Amino acid sequence: MRIQSPVRLLAGSVLASALFCLAVPIAGFELGFSSGSSLIDTAQAQSAQQNPLEKARTAVETLINRLRGRDMPEGIVKTNGRLEATEVDVSAKYPGRLVDITVVEGSEVKAGQVLGRVSSPEYEAQLRAAKYDVERAKEAMVEAESLIDQRKAVLAAAKSDFERGQELVDKAIISRQTFDQRRRNYEGSEASVQGAIAQREQADRAIKSAQAEVERIDAILHDLVLVSPRTGRVQYQLARNGEVIAAGGKVLTILDLQDVYMTIFVPAATAGKLEIGGEARIVLDPVPQYVVPASVSFVAADAQFTPKTVETQDEREKLMFRVKLQIDAGVLKQYSRRVKTGVRGLGIVRTDTATPWPDDLQVKLPQ
Repeated sequence: MRIQSPVRLLAGSVLASALFCLAVPIAGFELGFSSGSSLIDTAQAQSAQQNPLEKARTAVETLINRLRGRDMPEGIVKTNGRLEATEVDVSAKYPGRLVDITVVEGSEVKAGQVLGRVSSPEYEAQLRAAKYDVERAKEAMVEAESLIDQRKAVLAAAKSDFERGQELVDKAIISRQTFDQRRRNYEGSEASVQGAIAQREQADRAIKSAQAEVERIDAILHDLVLVSPRTGRVQYQLARNGEVIAAGGKVLTILDLQDVYMTIFVPAATAGKLEIGGEARIVLDPVPQYVVPASVSFVAADAQFTPKTVETQDEREKLMFRVKLQIDAGVLKQYSRRVKTGVRGLGIVRTDTATPWPDDLQVKLPQ
């Protein structure tokens, strides 16, 4: 069973009323559809007597055709479409157990808001071990500094003996062999100091490496906290508290209510005349009394077969171009709680920017 939209129901009601009002005055005329004559031809033939009725019939017919999208001003095209919004998935970067999920489907969320977290005792234990490694590396640094001081003292004594031995060997007070021994002690002390300095540099690298490991695990624990990437509404909750999820497992799907648009399909003759950023209008089936401002944000580069869920004015037009009508961001911010995706309606675009919008397509929003 096919459910008609409010616009079509309204059109049918207006048409029925118009025909009823016109039934009595034209009762004496034969419609003669089989012979090719029409109501318009008969009315024109009797224009002298029925001019007011002809005007009323024309006005009603114009209104019905406007509602059905058959009679739009030159340069304005109306077609069917439905509202959509950008969907963003909130996923777990690392495996673990879900805890502290604080939102449900339909909840309004803000960008950066904490939605829950993934508990992982393994990473918490690794963080503690990494912090112990930092402390151990710092202790090694202290030992290396102390060893340097100790060996510098030995070096100073060896240097003093060597310099004093230089004078004594020149005066033949000590033997050359004793002097050579002092020189070797001095050189060995210098090497010992360099070795201690190398140990200090090694301890410094160990500290930096341990601190980097702490930062890495801290980053993992930070990523275990689930935050909303955008402002919007929770569309689906795919996992619940207590469930164990794998890395990359989806937890929530959020609709970005600042990025809402209507997707329509138009033939090549219309698509070729559209301008990116051009004005457009949206009229939704549940609230046909309002006209929502929009703009053309996307026109497909290639034609495609029209999806079966899309109704076109001419079903024979199979190859169509997909067009996105982006709703004004200010309107979305003001009426974000009323935005619902999947709602069907009419998308109206202008193929000629010089054509003014008619009165019934001027922007009209809820107060």
